Amino acid sequence: MTQEEIIRPENKIYSRPELLTDAVTHYCPGCSHGVVHRIIAELLGEMNLADKTIGIAPVGCAVFAYNYIDVDWIEAAHGRAPALATAASRLNPDRLVFTYQGDGDLSAIGTAETIHACNRGENIAIIFINNAIYGMTGGQMAPTTLLGMKTATTPYGRTAELNGYPLAITKLLAELDGTCYVTRQAVHTPAAVRKAKSAIRKAFENSTAKRGTSVVEIVSTCNSGWKMTPDQSNKWMAEHMFAKYPLGDLKNV
Repeated sequence: MTQEEIIRPENKIYSRPELLTDAVTHYCPGCSHGVVHRIIAELLGEMNLADKTIGIAPVGCAVFAYNYIDVDWIEAAHGRAPALATAASRLNPDRLVFTYQGDGDLSAIGTAETIHACNRGENIAIIFINNAIYGMTGGQMAPTTLLGMKTATTPYGRTAELNGYPLAITKLLAELDGTCYVTRQAVHTPAAVRKAKSAIRKAFENSTAKRGTSVVEIVSTCNSGWKMTPDQSNKWMAEHMFAKYPLGDLKNV
């Protein structure tokens, strides 16, 4: 590429989002969390929402989101992020309120809070990172773990007879009257990142417009928990996760 091509105005130049802090990441190399953090930081800056946002960080790998995105944060007990987001949104109706949750947090201990907040149609956005495993606590089976998938607590693979079936909770949330937008995305390729960013933007727009609850599931990797390289994890996700959790909009009203 020539110098002239580099400086052409039509060539998009990527730089560090202003709202992304200089904190050294604690995430494992190849983790999807860092990519989603960048997307959120970019959007909040582009949408001029930095001073009008309250993020809710729960327990798990997502707990340290407040270290990386420079907006106001509240830390919730494990699974209780949607309940705390409900209070924050109702007490501060002029703010964008979003939760950032993993699958163990949202679809296990937080199932009740998630379902009822969505059913009430709270004006919040839920960002849901689904890597089908408990990452921070040692790689145990999560509600979203696939059949046959090996984890610390299913060393021979998950079985329906012993462990039940994987919970596609986003599909369930799409059936609730209070949700206005429910989608599944991923961040394993540049094209997927662009789609995920558009989805999160729509979720933020819905919340600020008081349309109800938006849920953006990001089907993700956990190469440490899966015991794979980042590249292997992306391939495994595309070959196995997308069959159970297909990408695309589940609801858009």
